[in-house]
Amino acid sequence: IPQISYASTAPELSDDRRYDFFSRVVPPDSFQAQAMVDIVKSMGWNYVSTVASEGSYGEKGVEAFMQISREAGGICIAQSLKIPHDHKQADFDKIIRQLLETRHARAVIIFAYDEDIRGILNASKRADQVGHFLWIGSDSWGAKNSPIQGLEDAAVGAVTILPKRATIFGFDAYFTSRTLENNRRNVWFAEFWEENFNCKLMSSSKKEDTSRKCTGQERIGTDSKYEQEGKVQFVIDAVYAMAHALHNMQKDLCPDQSGVCQEMEHAGGKKLLKYIRSVSFNGSAGTSVTFNRNGDAPGRYDLFQYQMSINNTSGYKVIGQWTETLQLNIDDMQWPNGEMEIPSSVCSLPCKTGQRKKMVKGMPCCWHCEPCDGYQYQYDETSCKLCAYNMRPNPNRTACQPIPIVKLEWHSPWAIIPVFLAMLGIIATIFVMATFIRYNDTPIVRASGRELSYVLLTGIFLCYIITFVMIATPDVAVCSFRRIFLGLGMCISYAALLTKTNRIYRIFEEGKKSVTPPKLISPTSQLAITSSLISVQLLGVLIWFGVDPPNTIIDYDEQKTINPDKARGVLKCDITDLQIICSLGYSILLMVTCTVYAIKTRGVPENFNEAKPIGFTMYTTCIVWLAFIPIFFGTAQSAEKLYIQTTTLTISMNLSASVALGMLYMPKVYVIIFHPELNVQKRKRSFKAVVTAATMSSRLSHKPSDRPNGEAKTELCENVDPNSK
Repeated sequence: IPQISYASTAPELSDDRRYDFFSRVVPPDSFQAQAMVDIVKSMGWNYVSTVASEGSYGEKGVEAFMQISREAGGICIAQSLKIPHDHKQADFDKIIRQLLETRHARAVIIFAYDEDIRGILNASKRADQVGHFLWIGSDSWGAKNSPIQGLEDAAVGAVTILPKRATIFGFDAYFTSRTLENNRRNVWFAEFWEENFNCKLMSSSKKEDTSRKCTGQERIGTDSKYEQEGKVQFVIDAVYAMAHALHNMQKDLCPDQSGVCQEMEHAGGKKLLKYIRSVSFNGSAGTSVTFNRNGDAPGRYDLFQYQMSINNTSGYKVIGQWTETLQLNIDDMQWPNGEMEIPSSVCSLPCKTGQRKKMVKGMPCCWHCEPCDGYQYQYDETSCKLCAYNMRPNPNRTACQPIPIVKLEWHSPWAIIPVFLAMLGIIATIFVMATFIRYNDTPIVRASGRELSYVLLTGIFLCYIITFVMIATPDVAVCSFRRIFLGLGMCISYAALLTKTNRIYRIFEEGKKSVTPPKLISPTSQLAITSSLISVQLLGVLIWFGVDPPNTIIDYDEQKTINPDKARGVLKCDITDLQIICSLGYSILLMVTCTVYAIKTRGVPENFNEAKPIGFTMYTTCIVWLAFIPIFFGTAQSAEKLYIQTTTLTISMNLSASVALGMLYMPKVYVIIFHPELNVQKRKRSFKAVVTAATMSSRLSHKPSDRPNGEAKTELCENVDPNSK
């Protein structure tokens, strides 16, 4: 090592400021604070308080911790308290009360001296809060027993840190061999001797608490307790750091000579500082000694926890270390009150899935949890978003899922009833049609107007068939059939009935004026009139197909309930309520017109060409459809709209068909099958005779006692011979 006077260069090292090599080799407060921040984060704590002894050590330590925690993020300081220099017991009690104001902040960072640590632990015992606080002590606490002596139960679970150090074995032999005779270097050795052995070397000694004189024969470690100072390693490394820096500087500036050359004399403190910061060597403990860009040695800490063993013995246990990064054995840790899991020290508990955080202003670690409601899902920790129109949130509201698609099923009660009625109606219609075909040439069948009867039966049959089309799974074909047959069955039925009632009305109106039969009352004419009325419906459907081709849609609005779990998408044909009414509108117009004619012909004799049965049929049908309209539109906003409207529509059509079938055809079938003796041909009469008889019969209908045998019957109009004079 070059022989150089430290005093000659020290004033220049840092612009007339002494460069403290020892404090640079010992890890600075920033590393200690960083280690404590890493411990807090590894525990999952984000809400802590700090307590510091008033003065440089405590305040700078807390300041470093708060600065690093702000930079790291995720840690909030609940309270930052100071222990005054001239503290009293009441000061410690006040600090505990203040800490309890934020009970969720159980973790407490302590940068305090031994006496202050004891005061805090004592105050926690007086407040009966042993085990509530989770202490994290700085290196001033370390692994010392003095701060916790007699307060072990209050210190259980405390995590402390201490700079990593090693015992320098050669130093013990050297230091214990020092005596007053062989000391030549340490100017404070005599003062140490007096303090260590509690004696005086001379009468002028400043030590006043004893009168015993030192003999000079005392021995360190024999006549006094001896334990190697923990920072010996760093003192040795600091000296070697200076030596290595000077050595490297001498090699660079004075390569051809030994000792200090002229270039070194004029190099200046800044250049020497550069060499000091660039040294790298193995220190006294065998670890590498280097300096970072700030001039600090690497931070190396041992982590301890004060624990109580099974047999009630307590002590510090190494639970990890910190060397730039944290290495912590959480499984080896022990917590107060026998807690098995890591205790919490958080301002707010984590929100449940499907809840968002509503942050508390100014406290990034504190929040309120608000559920994502309605059709919202949790987008991230702090926000909810609305699902797409065809989606709904999943059960835990972390994402969206498709809304289930439903349709009217065959096994649904809403479908079973109309299907049952339709099947009965179809069977009855087929039976009536088969009976009419079987007895096609009998008087009753011919008197009914065979051609229009078959047309009417076809319409009734289609009214029943539409039930199956309305319940079938919607597709393009089914939707096409719905458009065609929805109004066609009713149109055919009421077109035939309208033609019949119109024919009766015209016959009797014409009979009042003339004996000449009215035009267009032959079967062929009647079929032509009926066909023309039906063609209007078919033309409307054809135009509908051209303007708006049939297709299926999924309606998500119909069953979009407040509760997303009950939301359903309805698969249906692209037919609106208005289009349904328009499709049925023409048939309803025919029905109303037919009803008007039925009212006008109500005075026709009872047996005359079905006038009265047709009238009763139309009155009943009008009542059915008057009930249908409010039910159909009144349920437009119901969640069961699909089922109610479909069921209402199909039952109304089934009832309309059943009324016509029952009133117009069942009496005839009954006579044909059970009273064939009444199914006989009556003599034909002229048009004038028939009309005259019908008129007289109508006039006498109010005097049944004056009629022969109480009866006044007339023949059916179909027996009229149009060519008779």
